[in-house]
Amino acid sequence: MVVLNSLLDQVHILLSTGRKDEAIKLTRDARDKGDAGAQFQWAMWRLIGDPLPRDLSAARIWLARARLGQTDAAAVEIALTANGSGGPQNWQQARLLLDAATDDAAEVQRRLLLKMQLDDSGMPLEVPLGTPLTDDSRIGRFPAFLSPDECAHVAQAMAMRMEPALVVDPATGRQTLHPVRTSDSAVVSPTVENLALRAINLRIAAATSTHVDQGEPLTILRYRRGQQFRPHHDALSQTRNQRSMTMLIYLNEGFVGGETIFPSYDLSIVPKGGDAILFHNLLNDGMPDPKMRHAGAPVRQGSKWLATRWIRTHRYDPWRGPENI
Repeated sequence: MVVLNSLLDQVHILLSTGRKDEAIKLTRDARDKGDAGAQFQWAMWRLIGDPLPRDLSAARIWLARARLGQTDAAAVEIALTANGSGGPQNWQQARLLLDAATDDAAEVQRRLLLKMQLDDSGMPLEVPLGTPLTDDSRIGRFPAFLSPDECAHVAQAMAMRMEPALVVDPATGRQTLHPVRTSDSAVVSPTVENLALRAINLRIAAATSTHVDQGEPLTILRYRRGQQFRPHHDALSQTRNQRSMTMLIYLNEGFVGGETIFPSYDLSIVPKGGDAILFHNLLNDGMPDPKMRHAGAPVRQGSKWLATRWIRTHRYDPWRGPENI
């Protein structure tokens, strides 16, 4: 006889056997009785949009109810409160929620945030300044954009989520595997954008003089020995909301190879942990600048970790995915 370990085991079996209505009813009944696990599951269904329709506001309500009994629910609620998914962006409320959390991950974030020198909205008190690497100032470098502790946090927070990296299919706008990029990646979705990661995205917005909502979700990349990103352009085809800028942040050093190369400028940038590179993908008329074609050279020894944020000309909604194209 099969022994079901929990209500959620039962729900999973019902869903996997096509009995969606029974799974929803079982979860709803437990949810209404105050079961934190069921409340969290209900919230996640509302976020994912399956098997229930997506409703970010409803998800926030059930995350708040599940918070006291579910560490994961508290973490997701904090992230959504800060980035404004399902409600207004509220950094101060997110900080209060983080201060109330008692888990180790929350303590790590609190220590990082104390060192960041932020205002009441999470923005840096001082705007990071870059140094031009080209005569036309189209490419610039921001030395020590992230501290060593911040670099480590970004990499460690996403390490377990790494999968083969994808690129955007220009015909459909969807993410797909492609031999041009041979690396592993993980995307900081709104549900995992903890306050330390949110503060970094706000720092990128300050450094680029853009609104934080113009940025696509931060993408973490890992290049092992022999992996590379062949020459490419970050601008997209057939889009109304173009990638106007790209910021790359080197998260480590000590590897061999992995230079960022701009052939048109005869420029090869040697990565240094914590430094960021910013380049402008578009010409003044909004068309892709062919000189911004670039590559990540093969890593010859060790592993290269990198964070990338593509910044659009207009607001980008991470919940809409390809529909932003």
